[in-house]
Amino acid sequence: MGGTRDASDNPDFAQGIALTRLADGEMLLGHVGEEPVLLARRGEEYFAVGATCTHYGGPLVDGILVGETVRCPWHHACFSLRTGMAVRPPALNPVACWRVEQRDGLAFVREILPPPAPQARRAVGDAPSSVVIIGGGAGGNAAAETLRQEGYGGAITLLSADDAAPYDRPNLSKEYLAGTAQADWIPLRPDDFYAEQEIDLRLGTRVDAIDPNARMVRLADGTSLAYGALLLATGSEPVRLDVPGATLPHVRVLRTLDDSNRLIAAANTAQRCVVVGASFIGLEVAASLRARGREVHVVAPERCPMERIMGPAIGSMVRALHEAHGVIFHLGTTVVGITPRAVTISTGVQIDADLVVVGIGVRPTIALAEQAGLAIDRGVTVDAYLQTSVAGIFAAGDIARWPDRLTGQAIRAEHWVVAERQGQIAARNILGQRLRFDAVPFFWSQHYDTTIAYVGHAEIWDRIEIKGAPAGHDCLAIFWRGGRKHAVVAVGRDRDSLRAEAAFEREIGT
Repeated sequence: MGGTRDASDNPDFAQGIALTRLADGEMLLGHVGEEPVLLARRGEEYFAVGATCTHYGGPLVDGILVGETVRCPWHHACFSLRTGMAVRPPALNPVACWRVEQRDGLAFVREILPPPAPQARRAVGDAPSSVVIIGGGAGGNAAAETLRQEGYGGAITLLSADDAAPYDRPNLSKEYLAGTAQADWIPLRPDDFYAEQEIDLRLGTRVDAIDPNARMVRLADGTSLAYGALLLATGSEPVRLDVPGATLPHVRVLRTLDDSNRLIAAANTAQRCVVVGASFIGLEVAASLRARGREVHVVAPERCPMERIMGPAIGSMVRALHEAHGVIFHLGTTVVGITPRAVTISTGVQIDADLVVVGIGVRPTIALAEQAGLAIDRGVTVDAYLQTSVAGIFAAGDIARWPDRLTGQAIRAEHWVVAERQGQIAARNILGQRLRFDAVPFFWSQHYDTTIAYVGHAEIWDRIEIKGAPAGHDCLAIFWRGGRKHAVVAVGRDRDSLRAEAAFEREIGT
């Protein structure tokens, strides 16, 4: 891993820079013409790539080097220094890559190199004749793209119950809902991408049943579709509130793009909002509604937001942050009834509300897996290669419970980046590559201008070590169990979060 030298002089790399300016493992920000360029040194080699992450535009110079890759400080995207290709999600697109020439003790950044040629479509080893993917979210989309990137030439069918082509789901509760992200930021790919890649994307399509013996899926319209290999990436669905009035039209959940658009439309006229649940989604919605100037109350049974996941120190920080932005909390309470104009909570208090958003968690969508007779354990049981208990059927994303080498336990994670990385590995294993899924879980949560980055997985811990000042939004929370570090939460310390991820990877040998 590498550090960063002071780049305040913004050197012109086309004019050359002394080789001694960078030590092994360091990187420097400069430019070639009008383009910001990152120069990095690994051993005696120098690499030059685009300086801005293609995911959300994070500054790569503030990240770290791991091997021959650079990792983005914001959301842990990873790019090859040698080719500029996006090695791991959440970034899907490459950064530019320049040729570097060493001469007379100087490094000169020359012309932009062409990206690696896509692999020709072909029959790949013992690959199946066709692949059907059920679920058009993070895991399903990543799998479809990876199959083509690996040169798979068979038929790919991507069945999505959603009416919209694959989109950036994390943004729905963050910038998009807050009104600071444009609609054209949301699709993961242009409209013609799937046709160009010969991926048969079928939107608004539901699957009723799977027949593993016949290798068929039956669609809700009565038709059937054969598969050589099947990937289940059906994701999760929101838990619904079960109280009088919970089905009123102003009571909403947030899971899909359509949900977010309807919520935005409702927020345009609503003035008083109640968010039920102090979950990540719930509090991100609260922040977004406050950004729109709406009065926001949060009702939740816990005494401290996010304490079960983040511990009391980070939970208290999150509460104080929201209160500083005007959110009113009603903690240790539950909703007992909703009317068109108010929410009644268990203390007897009535809160005026013309918009109610329920964010009390999600549950994995596993009905198809259960119907097909797959092994189930609070999710779909998969092995280290993401294959289910039935040969030829794989699972990825929110539904998959996999053996995690870091904790030594079977775990399931409802994280966007995990789902994308599992989709990639599942696709390669469908092609016979036999790759373990050993990526360290990562997710982020955005609250106003504060980002919380979580690396690892700690369902249970016996000690939380705090470094820094949570109240100042500058800290690490390290979760220990049995003398082993299981997770690290970072606030205001992006590079430390990346270092924690890389340290976990070294521990499990990836």
